Amino acid sequence: MAQPAWEHDPQPLPLDSAPLPEYGAGSLADLLPTLAAGMGVPGMTAAISELAPADRNCVFLIDGLGWEQLKAHPEDAPFMTSLLASSRGGTGRPLTTGYPATTATSLASVGTGLPPGAHGLPGYTVRNPATGELMNQLRWQPWTAPGPWQPYPTVFRLAHDAGVHAAQVSSPAFENTPLTKVALSGGTFHGRLSGEERMDLAAEQLAAGDRSLVYTYYAEVDGAGHRFGVDSDLWRGQLMYVDRLVQRLAEQLPPRTALYVTADHGMVDVPFDEQHRIDFDEDWELRAGVALLGGEGRARHVYAVPGAGNDVLTCWREVLGEQFWVASRDEAIAAGWFGPQVDERVYARLGDVIAAARDDVLIIASEREPKESAMVGNHGSMTPAEQLVPLLEVRT
Repeated sequence: MAQPAWEHDPQPLPLDSAPLPEYGAGSLADLLPTLAAGMGVPGMTAAISELAPADRNCVFLIDGLGWEQLKAHPEDAPFMTSLLASSRGGTGRPLTTGYPATTATSLASVGTGLPPGAHGLPGYTVRNPATGELMNQLRWQPWTAPGPWQPYPTVFRLAHDAGVHAAQVSSPAFENTPLTKVALSGGTFHGRLSGEERMDLAAEQLAAGDRSLVYTYYAEVDGAGHRFGVDSDLWRGQLMYVDRLVQRLAEQLPPRTALYVTADHGMVDVPFDEQHRIDFDEDWELRAGVALLGGEGRARHVYAVPGAGNDVLTCWREVLGEQFWVASRDEAIAAGWFGPQVDERVYARLGDVIAAARDDVLIIASEREPKESAMVGNHGSMTPAEQLVPLLEVRT
């Protein structure tokens, strides 16, 4: 006999039901170390066992192009669709991004070869323990000294030091940003405005060394998804354009090259209603005992006022626990959300409570975060639509 609705006792999602990233075997953090190990860079481990070594390696990262979104639009991306079977060394499988599935975190994982708990960029916004303020790790506001915040050398730097020709080809606007410094620096940076120029220069840079490691990037698939949604005409137009860029680069690769096309996260569209967009700024229960709200709508870091952590955890589980995985900081660390270990300097950057969306819902903050709260497409959590990214391969 069915339980009457008024007797329903909501049960929080078990934390072990969250699909963990494949740290150490198939996550974004494992990609560059695997490629560098194949080129003989000391100290690097070939963690993604399916990838064969190459003398020249290129990573083309398309911001926001998740595995599920690519597979759902074969007519808009015929070239990349033709490469789906090549993903992850011919297994036809995706990589996972790492948690949270967001740009600053993922780019740091790619460039350092480390999971978020080590590189220390574990969210869109996190608390700086030294100041008590929220720090936006994508825009690097307020400014924080980059070196102490992320002290590990990038794989590009280690490869350059080992005699590999290392280069990044991206927008000129990114050349001197702190995020580039901590995540993607090493070797030479080449700024080019158009996608076509980037593809042509990436191919030239690959040919510039007997061993080369080249990174290039395109942002506007993500931008169109945030503004208009991942099935909008404008998003599909961006997908069509970047598909042509991938083909342009693939057709220019020098000998002994492996090109890998991947992404930093996928995306989900969230409806604009109160059931799907829970407004922290208008919800007194969720605000009770909270000093700072960090992260983003689908991957929240919640910082409690001193002594209120357990109460905030209890409340958030009661209010959101059927739609979000809600964990304490120590529970999330023990579950491995941020990787196999969390460095001491990173520990207090994590929320006292961490909430990761399972359903197509957001915790918005309409007053504190008006621009973010108005986005159609969103990402951050551990669902397949956000976590899974391609690793398409072309070899010469």
